[in-house]
Amino acid sequence: MQDIILDDKLHEECGVVGVFSGNPDITSQLIYYGLFALQHRGQESAGIAINTGGKIQFHKNMGLVSDVMTSDVIQRLSGGIAIGHVRYSTSGGSEIENAQPLVVRYKNGTLALAHNGNLVNADSLRNILEDSGVIFQTSIDTEVVANMIARNANGDVLKSIKNVMEIIKGAFAFVIATEKQLIGVRDHFGLRPLCLGQRPDGGYLLASESCAINAMGGEFIRDIEPGEIIIIDENGIESIKSSKYAQQKSCIFEYVYFARPDSTIDGVNVYQSRYNAGRILAQEAPVKADLVFCVPDSGTPAAIGYGNELGIPYGLGLIKNRYAKRTFIEPSQELREEGVKTKLSVNKELVKDKVVVMIDDSIVRGTTTRQLAQMVRDAGAKEVHVRIASPPVTHSCFFGIDTPFRSYLIGANKSVDEMKDYIKADSLHFLSMEGLIKSTGSDRGFCLACLNGDYPMEVPKFD
Repeated sequence: MQDIILDDKLHEECGVVGVFSGNPDITSQLIYYGLFALQHRGQESAGIAINTGGKIQFHKNMGLVSDVMTSDVIQRLSGGIAIGHVRYSTSGGSEIENAQPLVVRYKNGTLALAHNGNLVNADSLRNILEDSGVIFQTSIDTEVVANMIARNANGDVLKSIKNVMEIIKGAFAFVIATEKQLIGVRDHFGLRPLCLGQRPDGGYLLASESCAINAMGGEFIRDIEPGEIIIIDENGIESIKSSKYAQQKSCIFEYVYFARPDSTIDGVNVYQSRYNAGRILAQEAPVKADLVFCVPDSGTPAAIGYGNELGIPYGLGLIKNRYAKRTFIEPSQELREEGVKTKLSVNKELVKDKVVVMIDDSIVRGTTTRQLAQMVRDAGAKEVHVRIASPPVTHSCFFGIDTPFRSYLIGANKSVDEMKDYIKADSLHFLSMEGLIKSTGSDRGFCLACLNGDYPMEVPKFD
């Protein structure tokens, strides 16, 4: 059972980190800090794989980083090369055998692999491998990649990785640890983020977001380029660029919802882009109101931008219970709204007798937005106007984001007026596609497939 509120959002992908350090005693601690900074990208499982005396050891389990990577684990695991992973399942079920990093032993050695993304041709590749006698231990596409790398290595892992990159299709950011190297790989479209950093002691870092580089005590160097393989070893850094051209298609929802606001991805600061989205939304759909507030927390920068643009005071109209974790208790239909109230409550004294604007980053199913709008109205608000800092979500994602089928997407099945009536708002407006792109301040290409159905590659034919 998904959390009631989270079930009405596009779900996180995964987060990956890598460390190449000359101080083996701090490597596992750095992985912990990096994964902790990326906890928002996945809360189902966490894990670490580390090179210890030429052998790769690992520890992974279901749960949050603080639950899985205990002090005993951190003290037990030491080594100069390590990778880590936090997971939200977009490929394979939510079981311990699917937790990452995945460690495989093959003829020429051992490697560990952690993956953020989703391969659209994983099933067909798995069938080919199974027909040739390969036995799989998990149901994740990461194992497909690991098998392909191992089967084609022949003493040259880098060559094998490069060849596998040309075969797999989809969105991916890999961090790979061998006995001597830390390797980062980003898909040709740059759909999934990956960046490089360096610590003051000379160690190198890889991470899904720059906030994790900072958490590991590093200085951000640059983003890994689309289609690039980065190799880190005792000789420094080597870069292998792909000769295969593809226009960059960074995931737009990194800026709308997924990434932490203190991260910068492909040159775009996440907080600034969300703030800009709020300002542009105010220009496109202004309201004469007494108060603007957000659905915490990803909607906060947009709400501040919206209020500043129109001169409307920003306040905490909705209060988030920061101690309420995901619940696995199935509520009865009669108590579903009470389930929402355990996570969010209305600041009644602030909204009473006021015309309010409620800002959120997106609407997926619409059920939670409807309940929140009613809660605000029940608290005494005179009018409730809803503004969304992105266009309607109309299509499923196949690139590492857990999106409902189109039949469950309110934006795919109702007009804006019909959505307004469904959520029982006095008005409802979405940020335009042009406004969303403008908010990034970037001329790089973006994947907008969940908003317009224009996929950068062929995807499965079902919705």
